[in-house]
Amino acid sequence: MRKPRDIDSELKALEAKAKTLKERRVRQLGELVIATGADALDAELLTGALLGAVATKDANAKEDWRKAGASFFQRGARKAAARHDRDAANDAAHDSHAASA
Repeated sequence: MRKPRDIDSELKALEAKAKTLKERRVRQLGELVIATGADALDAELLTGALLGAVATKDANAKEDWRKAGASFFQRGARKAAARHDRDAANDAAHDSHAASA
């Protein structure tokens, strides 16, 4: 005979996972606000801008915003890659300097 499933513990585990995912989403949204520089805006202005974006029916405006967002993330990826390359070059230079000393 099969052991009955502990539905309550499975439900608690799922609730904990959902809470973790929600916390991660909130954190990522905060990081996005900071990364875009929007943290310099006052809360009312930022809220109004977001409400305007949600309320707009203009598909062209939304597509323009989407393209600008995609461009922002691509620039960020390029900057991160350049920073990684620069850090690797600095590490190699540091290692060769240390070896010669």
